[in-house]
Amino acid sequence: MSGSPAVRHVTVEAGDAGQRLDNFLLRELKGVPRTRIYRALRKGEVRVNKGRVQADYRLVAGDGVRLPPLRRPDPAAPPQVPGGLARELARRVVYEDEQLLVLDKPSGLAVHGGSGLSFGLIEVLRQLRPDDRYLELVHRLDRDTSGLVLVARRPAALRELHRQLREKHVEKRYLALAQGRWPQACRQVEAPLEKNVLQSGERMVRVSRDGKRALTGFSVLERFDGATLVEARPVTGRTHQIRVHALHAGHPLLGDDKYANSAGEALARQLGLKRLFLHASALRFELPGSGLLELQAPLDAELESALQKLRN
Repeated sequence: MSGSPAVRHVTVEAGDAGQRLDNFLLRELKGVPRTRIYRALRKGEVRVNKGRVQADYRLVAGDGVRLPPLRRPDPAAPPQVPGGLARELARRVVYEDEQLLVLDKPSGLAVHGGSGLSFGLIEVLRQLRPDDRYLELVHRLDRDTSGLVLVARRPAALRELHRQLREKHVEKRYLALAQGRWPQACRQVEAPLEKNVLQSGERMVRVSRDGKRALTGFSVLERFDGATLVEARPVTGRTHQIRVHALHAGHPLLGDDKYANSAGEALARQLGLKRLFLHASALRFELPGSGLLELQAPLDAELESALQKLRN
């Protein structure tokens, strides 16, 4: 364990104004277990302007926050990121300004570590950019999905983008290759989704009346023999939403090792697909200070190759 900690007093900066106190503490006290932080809040060990406050208190610029002397575990050495991956991510920055980073995430890389993974995109970014005081994921992509990921560089940008996501003001578009002939009339799939953990521990998602509301728009872009290239526009943001809605429509995505059927697996092998054909290709949103942003990421070589084989 590290040496004896001391009380700290922090003044809230303008960029942190409006943030919940508990989220502020989780960042300022990195390494301290969440349960210990919330216990400190309940016991009044954390003070704002010398008074007790609740976890959901919204900070105001100039607030004085007393951080109690909470002991942290000894910091472990950060996981060693392969040099090739670090260089690839550095090349995959699509957009950058003072508030925001946008990257084209490769398939196979999780957005964050955990569940047996020593690192993900956000951990690699923090090692690549040690001078960036604040880097936080705005949203998530499945590990097997490639494409655009938003990373906030300021707390205010994170809050604003979270608000826009909640209010459906961020337009997200995906390219997906579905098995079979997707019906032109199937422009929308609305089916509630529920997470399910198998006995093996594998996480799956299924359509269930007990699930959470989920809605995805679909448009046919190109038809092939045995497959259809579609654009998917998720209105809600559930885990595996596009994949399970495509399956529910009778057209599972090619390269999907969780939800594909044997015929789809055979076609994927013929096309040389070793990954899920699902790519977050476009984002459109407006951010104060950055303006209207319309960002795109092209398909990678493997996905383009699969389409060319179908066209030929």
